[in-house]
Amino acid sequence: MRKMPRPVIFDLFHTLVHGADDERDRVVGEMALVVGVAPAALVAAYHASWRDRLVRWDVEETVRILAGRLGGTPTDEQVTRAGDRRRALARRVLGTVSTATLDVLAALREDGHPLALISNATSETAEAWPLSPLARCFDVAVFSCEVGLAKPNPAIYRIAAERLGVAPADCVFVGDGADGELAGAAAVGMTVLRTTEHNDTDPSWSGRAFATLGDLPAMLSESTGPGLRFDV
Repeated sequence: MRKMPRPVIFDLFHTLVHGADDERDRVVGEMALVVGVAPAALVAAYHASWRDRLVRWDVEETVRILAGRLGGTPTDEQVTRAGDRRRALARRVLGTVSTATLDVLAALREDGHPLALISNATSETAEAWPLSPLARCFDVAVFSCEVGLAKPNPAIYRIAAERLGVAPADCVFVGDGADGELAGAAAVGMTVLRTTEHNDTDPSWSGRAFATLGDLPAMLSESTGPGLRFDV
């Protein structure tokens, strides 16, 4: 029976690139000055509105809504300038992907693994994605802001698998564990591998883990255990 490489579905932040959380807060503080509200207050409002930003609001909506809640009345020009800072940040963060990570992804594709991305991400990340170095490595990219669903909702994993043309149980999911994503992937039948390369996000996860993405190809090629390959 011929062994076929399994599809691999990756998380984005803290899995393929660092989440740059401190940098995000710094930029939001700068945006606050542009729209005339207190930087600390806007940073707190960004944190509190995480779920809405993941699935509902675009960049300008976010700026306008949150500034308004804080008593600001920014002009359209101010909103645009603030949004541009957020978009520039997204481009910078995606541009931080390492050559080593790109090499591993390229090797997986050369070995025949279909690759997909599922990211809980706001709209500026989805906008920046097509021109990022990572985009060319993936067959499918699913962003929460585009499908209106976020991990660990089972439907977002099923969307990625469907777009790959496979069943969820055929897939390996790789992530750091934020937002309950590992349990969500396991719940739809995916094989789950946790990465600690950028952040040890979910140390309570009892499943298999690896320290650097360079360890992943060997793990995928193993033929023992619950099955990191499948027969056709």
